[in-house]
Amino acid sequence: MIYKITLILLILVAINFVLLVFSTNKIKSVSKPKKAASRKPIMLKKAPKTITTRQVPTRLSPTGS
Repeated sequence: MIYKITLILLILVAINFVLLVFSTNKIKSVSKPKKAASRKPIMLKKAPKTITTRQVPTRLSPTGS
């Protein structure tokens, strides 16, 4: 009985590995990423320095649940 279960498990694992080999995405050629044409500096959006709304420290924020 144990031999049958072990044999069935080994067959299932072998089938799993065979299917895994055929289902993986294989890359045929590796392409290098293209460089940007312009060398302009990236402008970062600055956050405001002051807090516009006051928060109550004892109240929890709504979670939606």
